Amino acid sequence: MSIEFIGMIAAEAKSEIHPAQGPTIDPDYIARFAQAHEAAGFERVLIAHNSSDADAVLVATHAAQSTKTLNFMIAHRPGFIAPTYAARLFATFDVFSGGRGGIHIITGGDPVEQGRDGDFLSHDERYRRTDEYVGLMRQTWTADKPFSHAGAYYKVENAFARVKPIQKPHIPVFFGGSSDLAIEFAAKHADIYAFWGETLDQARDTITRVRAACARIGRKPETMRFSLSMRPVLASTEEGAWKRADRIIERIRDLRGAGVGRFNAKPESVGSARLLEAAAGGRVRDTRLWTEVAAVVGAGSNTTSLVGTAEQVAESLMAYHALGVTTFLIRGFDPLEDATDYGRHLLPLVREAASRAPMAVAAE
Repeated sequence: MSIEFIGMIAAEAKSEIHPAQGPTIDPDYIARFAQAHEAAGFERVLIAHNSSDADAVLVATHAAQSTKTLNFMIAHRPGFIAPTYAARLFATFDVFSGGRGGIHIITGGDPVEQGRDGDFLSHDERYRRTDEYVGLMRQTWTADKPFSHAGAYYKVENAFARVKPIQKPHIPVFFGGSSDLAIEFAAKHADIYAFWGETLDQARDTITRVRAACARIGRKPETMRFSLSMRPVLASTEEGAWKRADRIIERIRDLRGAGVGRFNAKPESVGSARLLEAAAGGRVRDTRLWTEVAAVVGAGSNTTSLVGTAEQVAESLMAYHALGVTTFLIRGFDPLEDATDYGRHLLPLVREAASRAPMAVAAE
């Protein structure tokens, strides 16, 4: 299977080293950011969800109007709107975008943030609700006649959506989460399992766990695809790349010391715990997996990096590809500029290498 690249766009110009300074929603920046990814050769972009930020579906809608071929991975937290309504919402987006929709299910690993929107369920309860929610949403997308449902969290009678996604049988479902429950439900519902940039040994373990969960429910493990998230730090030389990494971590520490920026640790996130475990093993793992940012900010998001020349980072990405990863979600600390740089230097190298290299059918 060919390699796919996903970038990430936001409604405003910001990152861990660039505090937000402009408007909370900058339509011109959204358009330019999306267009930069399309020009760079990314297949898709993620629009993240946060309880205090712009609505991801509306941001994606604006970006879709500004691009022609770029696909979208829209983060969505179950539980705040009805699953049948969510199904119609995302189906409508898929129609307006010409079949470029995608949904990234994020159950949530921070009870404080969940509480801002009135959600006070425990970690395990949130995942059980997600299981029922995504099942209902998928049924709404595919049902050819009205249906009723009575479960622990939702009850609907004669539910039916006349609007259907252009993509068949439905838009792609990405699923994130590293707890046992998350992996169990991902095996049931996900087309692509997404996880953060772990060490090679951790990634092998994650892929093995997900494939085993698929097998337990009678799903062919090879039908699950895997997406790995990384923050490449590139330069023309390895020494230059590490100097750039040093400047990044110094800037982050300065901002933290000044109380500037939002650093969102997630105490209930198993994925965050796995990144912190990797960071506890050293500043650099597996030759060039840089863990310092994850350690400093609490690993509340995609915060591990591959540092080096484009050729070196491509080689490291191919090591994950050999484990079964077919999609790489990459974004930089200088978000727009890095997206362009990746398109010029990194994406072509990885695609060329992937065209020549076999991919493991199962992690060993």
